[in-house]
Amino acid sequence: MKKSYQSLEVNLISNMKKVVHRKLGKNILSLGLIILLTLTTSLSAQDGDPAKGKSLFNANCAACHKLDKKMTGPALRNVEQRLSETEGLDRDWIYAWIKNSSGVIKSGDAYANKIYNEFGGAAMTAFPQFSNADIDNILAYTAEVKKEPAAAVAPVAASGAAQTGASSGISNEIILGALAVLFMLLAAGLFLVNKTLRRFAEAQNIDLPESTERTPLWKAFIKNQFLMFVVAIFFLLSSAYFVYGYLSQVGVDQGYEPVQPIHYSHRIHAGDNGIDCKYCHSSARVSKHSGIPSLNVCMNCHKSIYEVAPSTATEEYSKEFYDGEIQKLYKAVGWNDADQKYTGKTQPVKWVRIHNLPDFVYFNHSQHVSVAGVECQKCHGPVEEMEVMYQYSPLTMGWCIECHRSTNVKVKDNAYYDKIHEELSKKYGVENLTAAQMGGLECGKCHY
Repeated sequence: MKKSYQSLEVNLISNMKKVVHRKLGKNILSLGLIILLTLTTSLSAQDGDPAKGKSLFNANCAACHKLDKKMTGPALRNVEQRLSETEGLDRDWIYAWIKNSSGVIKSGDAYANKIYNEFGGAAMTAFPQFSNADIDNILAYTAEVKKEPAAAVAPVAASGAAQTGASSGISNEIILGALAVLFMLLAAGLFLVNKTLRRFAEAQNIDLPESTERTPLWKAFIKNQFLMFVVAIFFLLSSAYFVYGYLSQVGVDQGYEPVQPIHYSHRIHAGDNGIDCKYCHSSARVSKHSGIPSLNVCMNCHKSIYEVAPSTATEEYSKEFYDGEIQKLYKAVGWNDADQKYTGKTQPVKWVRIHNLPDFVYFNHSQHVSVAGVECQKCHGPVEEMEVMYQYSPLTMGWCIECHRSTNVKVKDNAYYDKIHEELSKKYGVENLTAAQMGGLECGKCHY
């Protein structure tokens, strides 16, 4: 009997151990599944390459979206997190929306129709070519923490140079002042020595020689007729030279650099960004005048570009200055940047003309730009380097004539010039004809 109880006790203990082990195994398995699901969720939230996503974003999304600013579409910083927390939408919804937004709207999706109506019934461009991995990369880029701009570093070298210049100026003033005092002391010393010697001579009864009267220099000069004649001729010629030089500069505004109502940097637009001159001054190809670009041309880019990169700032013009000028543009065209729409309230911009020819001078931009193939820099200088536009060339008649005399006409592959080029080449005995030899010096070409 005792043995049977012992065996029963052993069996109970064994069964209890099995139950405990089984429960422990289930708990461990459950805990492992929870950890695995957590890791999977966190990994799915963090997968994607932000660098690749940035490249895809800039190439495909940046025209309508910014990370931290509402534009044609909503801001996209942490868009996945926001959609998950506020709308309960997952990444699969984002996949469907990006690949076929119109389809999601037509399906009756509440949030899709809300966004569609909020942005004026403009459906987002579909990107069916994007793979899920591409969208993951873009979402990884939008999930990055916003980087705060680095504090501007004070130009130590420039201030040091300024201090050096200031100290140099001060030292020069001290030297000049010391020299002036020295000369004054020397003059006073000579005066006192002269006075002392005269007193000494009087005390010793020494007779000083009396000064003989001399004819003043100006009287002697007036009495000399030859010198008077030479001086008169010299003054007449000098006066004629300076009067001619002064009159020759009337109407010549070379170097004229007015301040415009809205600062426009050719250095940034034509230089850093490489925008062709004829994109803004399009009428130069087909018209007599190059024209003033419409502000709508500016807004083609500045609907999306509302601030400049910090790298464009200089010591004279800060980033805040450029951003303020863009706001002047928005005010002129009546653009509400926050709502991304026009208000209808516009203001004229009173641009100051820089290059201005007399009314009796005829100049055709299209003839020079389209026919002759003259580069804009030939007359207007290195505009891609100019922060403030100024008149580079004198624009005088002599300057134009010199250009016509030295510039060969481009007659290659131009049937209009075949016959006349052949005849004129024989006449002048040259292979290449200049604009002057083609009649470019005739008065009626440029003057009415």
